[in-house]
Amino acid sequence: MTPFKLPDLGEGLQSAEIVAWHVAEGEHVVADQPLLSVETEKAVVEIPSPQAGRVARLLARPGDRVDVGAPLLEFEEGPHPDTGTVVGDLERPSEPPRSETDAAASSKSREQPGNVHAAPAVRAKARELGVDLSKVTPSGPGGAITMADVMAIAAAPPREGTALRGARRTMAVNMARAWREVVHATLHDEADIAAWPKQEDVTIRLIRAIIAGCKIEPSMNASFNAETLCLSPNEHIDLGLAIDSPDGLFVPVLRDVAGCLPADWRRQIESFKTGVRQRSLTPADLRNPTITLSNFGTIAGTHAALVIMPPQVAILGAGRVSDRPARDQGGITLHSALPLSLTFDHRTISGGEAARFLRAAIEDLQQAT
Repeated sequence: MTPFKLPDLGEGLQSAEIVAWHVAEGEHVVADQPLLSVETEKAVVEIPSPQAGRVARLLARPGDRVDVGAPLLEFEEGPHPDTGTVVGDLERPSEPPRSETDAAASSKSREQPGNVHAAPAVRAKARELGVDLSKVTPSGPGGAITMADVMAIAAAPPREGTALRGARRTMAVNMARAWREVVHATLHDEADIAAWPKQEDVTIRLIRAIIAGCKIEPSMNASFNAETLCLSPNEHIDLGLAIDSPDGLFVPVLRDVAGCLPADWRRQIESFKTGVRQRSLTPADLRNPTITLSNFGTIAGTHAALVIMPPQVAILGAGRVSDRPARDQGGITLHSALPLSLTFDHRTISGGEAARFLRAAIEDLQQAT
């Protein structure tokens, strides 16, 4: 047998969680054919086959977390010649009739990890909803898992004590690390946005405000190394954008926002939203933000105590817009107010620096255009 091990996924990643197998035991594969999907840093990555050959044995199940270098599957000894087909081998002779014992053994082999019968659309929906196909009872013809089977599992209430997996596991690990390491402090304020034109794009204005704040206080767009106590300024503003999803929180990164146009931001944001829904974000999309924006007010909430993911030192949150009484030409009228919450790492950022950043952001937000 020839083992195939989880390859180095780069960027210092030490392990990955198996999302789904795309091959079954006994199946013939060709070089570069997708063998399985794994999840790391909340991104789903397909791992291709390094050779043509027949899969002898799958060594892990969907949901298992596997270390880099650990065996994933075994090929039958030596690569098989590529016969031009993905499943089956044209040169393989027909098998003799099987006894009842052979049939029982074959039945057991179909229960091995990864040997799941489901159409590509069903597999894609299962990945989107976080459903482990190996734990779904099939109702379709020939033991196939149907779309209804997947939707029924997804709609069922979570079982008590179910372990977090995938993106939610990553979120739990990251948030625990952030809370252990960072000294969080938060400033609250609000911007009067009564001068805005109708249908103004709130997210775009918030991005522009962050750029304005970073111009006044560049230390807010820096990275802090807790081991060396070194604060390093970042040349570009690579803005993490918090996006909510049923699978947990995703934070894809808008690169060098100060060097791009608002139209470019909006196009990239829409692409990220699609990537979150379809679980098609790449690890590069999620890597190394220098400051983060959370526009949680689109759902609910006025102010928040946010969490900073190191080595970042700041995150700006925007709450739900509401009306506030304001003096206007000698009278009192209602103005729209955008609540802001700026959380910063008090190990490196002083209250004065945070306040000056927030003041600059508010001044930018209060401009009509």
